[in-house]
Amino acid sequence: MNVLVIGGAGYIGSHAVNKLVKKGYAVSVLDNLITGHREAVDASAKFYLGDIRDKKILNQIIQEDSIEAIFHFAASSLVGESVEQPLKYFNNNVVGMEVLLEAMQENDVKKIIFSSTAAVYGEAEASLITEAEPKQPTSPYGESKLMMENMIKWCDLAYGIKFVSLRYFNVAGALRTGEIGEDHDPETHLIPIVLQAALGQREEITIFGDDYNTPDGTCIRDYVHVEDLIEAHILSLEYLNQHNDSQIFNLGSSTGYSVKEIVDASRKVTGKDIPAIMGERRAGDPAKLVAASEKAREILGWQPAYETIEDIIQTAWNWHKANPAGYVE
Repeated sequence: MNVLVIGGAGYIGSHAVNKLVKKGYAVSVLDNLITGHREAVDASAKFYLGDIRDKKILNQIIQEDSIEAIFHFAASSLVGESVEQPLKYFNNNVVGMEVLLEAMQENDVKKIIFSSTAAVYGEAEASLITEAEPKQPTSPYGESKLMMENMIKWCDLAYGIKFVSLRYFNVAGALRTGEIGEDHDPETHLIPIVLQAALGQREEITIFGDDYNTPDGTCIRDYVHVEDLIEAHILSLEYLNQHNDSQIFNLGSSTGYSVKEIVDASRKVTGKDIPAIMGERRAGDPAKLVAASEKAREILGWQPAYETIEDIIQTAWNWHKANPAGYVE
């Protein structure tokens, strides 16, 4: 089967490409390399340098490579930045989705696996968030992803474009074998930031807020290993290949860890003293986001292999130790 991975040079996208290639799919990759890394893309995949908002290159790839399904990972994804630059997020994310859906409709591509986010829920009241929880984004990033979900839904009704939308909670870790990992500049994700401090690349880490309504006052998040996440994407494609209806799934571990707990677990894994200081809250950060992911487990048969936060951090630590400067390109 011929699959196009948009954003396939990014952290999550590159892991998807790796797994798809290993499973025997013919993979094409489109990435503008603004945040992605060419080095992260499996050599067996066919790489195109370009932007999702460029319908000409989308048409070219879909037609030349006989694309049958699309994995969509390309998006601006920083909550804080989205509050400061909402138009950037609506242009890259929402307009990008519009152009992609137009290209799919015009070229009769009927399957898309979409990288969504727990940010669509905003300040959820439930202790475990199900897919039915009210969608009340607290950032332009979350709002843009919800708009993108709704766009696909209406295109399903109008054109029969079937989709699986996967609402990620916090993604972490690296490929167990160590070839690829997480490298952002600037880095904004908690676990790699903590590991940079463990490597001596940061003097300290800042915990943004210790006055949330949580047991230790710091934000609680649900972490899922990137390999487990990608397994859910493959299962989603297989689900659509069986002519099932479109679906939305949460992807998480159903276990929440506070920022302080992540720092403590990282100290345990690395054996390093990781200095931490308290800072002010960040705009748009909900106090608690933990997934109820039973739906994905029941319908897709998804079973995460990484069960503890220490296991997840260990794979990330292995990659960061081996690649302290990240990808050298």
